[in-house]
Amino acid sequence: MTVGGEQVALGIPGVDDPDEMATLAGCPLRRAGTPDEAAGAMLMLACKHSSYISGQAIEVTGGSFL
Repeated sequence: MTVGGEQVALGIPGVDDPDEMATLAGCPLRRAGTPDEAAGAMLMLACKHSSYISGQAIEVTGGSFL
């Protein structure tokens, strides 16, 4: 991802590295999440419909830690 003209590593595993592919195999969705998916959780929390949510840890992990 590029931020302010600089390339920023997001820590999202690629699919070319065998070690990273093994990590993805443990994820029920079998793929890495996208920045937009992570941002979606924040957008949901900013919505007025989530005003009664408090004290929660929201993990955007694709089901990796069920």
